[in-house]
Formats: sequence, C-alpha cells, structure tokens
Amino acid sequence: MATDRLDAVVFDWGGTLAEFAAIELADMWRLAAHHLDPAREDELTRQLCQAEADMWARVKTTQESSTLAQLIAAASTAVGLDVGEAVMEEAAVRHLDAWTPHVVHEPDAAPVLEALRERGLRTALLSNTHWPRAFHERFLARDGLDVLLDARLYSSELSHLKPHPSVFLATLEAIGVDDPTTAVFVGDRPVDDVSGAKRVGMRAVHRRNPGLPEADQHGPVTADATIDNLRELVPIVDGWLDG
Repeated sequence: MATDRLDAVVFDWGGTLAEFAAIELADMWRLAAHHLDPAREDELTRQLCQAEADMWARVKTTQESSTLAQLIAAASTAVGLDVGEAVMEEAAVRHLDAWTPHVVHEPDAAPVLEALRERGLRTALLSNTHWPRAFHERFLARDGLDVLLDARLYSSELSHLKPHPSVFLATLEAIGVDDPTTAVFVGDRPVDDVSGAKRVGMRAVHRRNPGLPEADQHGPVTADATIDNLRELVPIVDGWLDG
C-alpha cells in the first residue's frame, strides 16, 4: 500500500555520488591487455572494450550482470588466448589501477548523506558495475562515505543490472525497507535509475549528467524531481518529509 512516509534514500554511484569520468575505455583496458599478451595488446584491448560494451548493452535487454573476471575471460576467449587464473587476476588489477586516478567523489556527497541521516533516513548505494566490492569500498572508506551508507550493493555481486527490479528490491531489503513507496532513488541515468526505481514503486530523483551521450539523457518515465547537484536534494527531501 502506498504511503506518504519516507524512510530511505538510495544512491547510484558513478555520475551521482562519484564524479562522472569522461574517459576512453581503451585507455582503461590497455594495461590489462598488455599483461595478458604484450604481442596482442591492440587486439585484446579491442576485445576488452567490446566485452564491456556488451555488458552495458544488456541494460536494455536481459539486464544480466557481469564481473571483471568474466569480461577478461570473454576477451581472452575471443582472441583464442588461453591464460591462467593468476594472469587474469593480475590483468584485472592492472585495469583497476588505470581507473584509480579517476575515482573522485562529489564534494557534496558526505554533507548530503550526513544531512539525510540526521533526518532519521536510512541510506544505501546501488551501483551497476563489473568492479569487485573491494575496489569500490576502498574509495568509499578513503572519503568517509562507507560509514554514511547503511548498505552498499554492486551488480558484480548480483544476478542483474539496474533497471532490473530485483536489484532495487534487494537494496531495500538490505536496509530493512519493506515498502518501496517509502524510499527514494537518486541517479543520473533515466533508464537504469529513474525507470528502474519507479517500476518497483520508489520515488526517483534524476541528477542531470551532461557528460552522458544525448541518447542516454532521456527515458520513458518522468522523475519525481530533477537536480543538477547533490545539495539540491536535501530541500526536496525536506519537502517530502513535511508533506
């Protein structure tokens, strides 16, 4: 049953709590490709990019998730390369190393999370990602965000990506919310975040992200509110709490 009560706010990660990184996928994969086989670096880089692109394309089809290890294995298989588990694990580390300088949280992330928690709201993170939990947690802990989020869920540990209903419901279950209408989702992607949240009955706040391709800036469902930066979220939530 729908209610006017508000119990929780759930956030997307990249482009929402973390700054959107406008990078070339090939640059992020090249070190991994070189480690897998220096003689076939260019070919492997292309296949690694394709494996990741295929994963993101599934957002609009099956929404099945992937892990970093699966992407590296798929690219290796595509070029007929037989590598051991240890080599693939090291290649994954090289890929994550390439990303490390680009992981920056929004300056308003901690103050906004603190403000929401002061209002008695539960908070959580739900991210579409192929990265392992430890990589995300490292940066959340670095910037003091881990203790401000009651639960952090990553699609690399789930069966599906957003906008699949199961991942939103799993997040709400993790923070003890049994009525989706009492929760808000905040994200920068109209399809993954807004449509997915609304589909399960949550309210949705769209954080505009001009860095996304034009085709990814619009979706079939209208958000309950739209913001350009995180600090705009608190007065919107206050209005819902007072309403």
